[in-house]
Amino acid sequence: MLSKFFIYRPKFAFVISIVLALIGAVAIKLMPVSDYPDITPPVINVVAVYPGASAETIESVVGAAIEAEVNGVDDMLYMDSRAANDGSYRLQVTFNIGTDPDMAQVNVQNRVSAALPLLPAVVNSMGVQVFKASSDTLIALAVHSPNDTYSETHLNTWVEINLQDRLARIPGVGDTNVLGTSYAMRIWLDVDKMKALNVTTSEVRQALIDQNAQSPAGQLGATVVSDDVSFQIPLLGEERLTDVDEFASIMVKTDTDGSNIYVSDIADIEMGNDRYESYARLNGKPASLMTISLAPGANALQTGAAIKEMLAATPWPHDMDYAYPFDITNFIEDSISDITETLLIAAVLVVVVTYLFLGNIRATIVPLVAIPVSLVGTFFFMDAIGFTINTITLFGLILAIGIVVDNAILVIENVERLLNENLDYSQAKATFEAMKEVTGPIIASTLVMLAVFLPVSFLPGITGRCSRSLD
Repeated sequence: MLSKFFIYRPKFAFVISIVLALIGAVAIKLMPVSDYPDITPPVINVVAVYPGASAETIESVVGAAIEAEVNGVDDMLYMDSRAANDGSYRLQVTFNIGTDPDMAQVNVQNRVSAALPLLPAVVNSMGVQVFKASSDTLIALAVHSPNDTYSETHLNTWVEINLQDRLARIPGVGDTNVLGTSYAMRIWLDVDKMKALNVTTSEVRQALIDQNAQSPAGQLGATVVSDDVSFQIPLLGEERLTDVDEFASIMVKTDTDGSNIYVSDIADIEMGNDRYESYARLNGKPASLMTISLAPGANALQTGAAIKEMLAATPWPHDMDYAYPFDITNFIEDSISDITETLLIAAVLVVVVTYLFLGNIRATIVPLVAIPVSLVGTFFFMDAIGFTINTITLFGLILAIGIVVDNAILVIENVERLLNENLDYSQAKATFEAMKEVTGPIIASTLVMLAVFLPVSFLPGITGRCSRSLD
């Protein structure tokens, strides 16, 4: 019997228990921490822009071609598309839970590439983006000006320049998204003037592209004469346009009478916002709102701590501050703290009840040792099969306390009975005989519990995924 091997080699059993506890403690430090198991189905976004087109035109010309190719991609659950009158098109492809999001993105990208020749040239020139949707938001960061020194546009621009890239480089951060407006040169076309001068939107757009570009102007000098001497000097062309007057002086076309038509003749130009359909407020005052999502498999608590540490070390301008309107790490910490407290209370109650009914301190030590060794050692196996520390897995450990202690009490009581009935038995022999008698019932009772919980873990979807974490 396997039990005989350990009964007569107690030191070996002690070493295994200590090793299990140590590797379990190490696994706790390495395991990802989250609020719930990963039950969100992967989503891949496809975004395209068709300037000047209506929602109906985008749906029939752009959407129909892309959706016909993407439909039926491997492991796809369903897809949903939206077209707007501002020329934007977005397709969301949702995949089955458990699908590798990276592979899903590659498969969608291949399907979209097959549809590109069917799209209008202007859509291809603007680019069709395929990217993974952000996971659940970890932290929402609001940067504001308490005394209204800065506008929302200024705050957004400062966040994009000074914070966004730095936050994206933090290990564990999956994506950052600034919600709100930034500075942009706005060219408001006058339809009546355009009609009078026979100017189209495409002509204005092409003029902006051609005359707002920076190209190399060539080089002066000869080729390299030696390894450390060069007589070539690069020439820099004009930089891209930056102010209102420069954009106003862009020539769109030449009129039939030979006169030049400029942007200022058909439009009003101003430094404004890149969009006007959204804005951010904190306590009724302008703010810049950034959402920070967690990378798959990352530790939410460690990532959140790194974000807060970076923001605390950032030099902030006068009258600029930040706050966290939403912070999932607080919820995770509170949930894990409550579950851990419940876990400790359950362990203490089990030990107290065991002592009250057995009346033997030495016998009480057995469950006192079995509980931490079993629970801490479990984290090593949880980490090996890809589980995270969350409220569901911790709740499963609370249920496991009763199972562990029940089996330990069965053995202890049987050992006590044999020692009282057979005074010539040594403790090792009594333990061996006790295990012979109760090993079968212990295995049978454990299998009964598995017969209840295990089938549920094979259910598909969110229910099965949560049940696997509980089991």
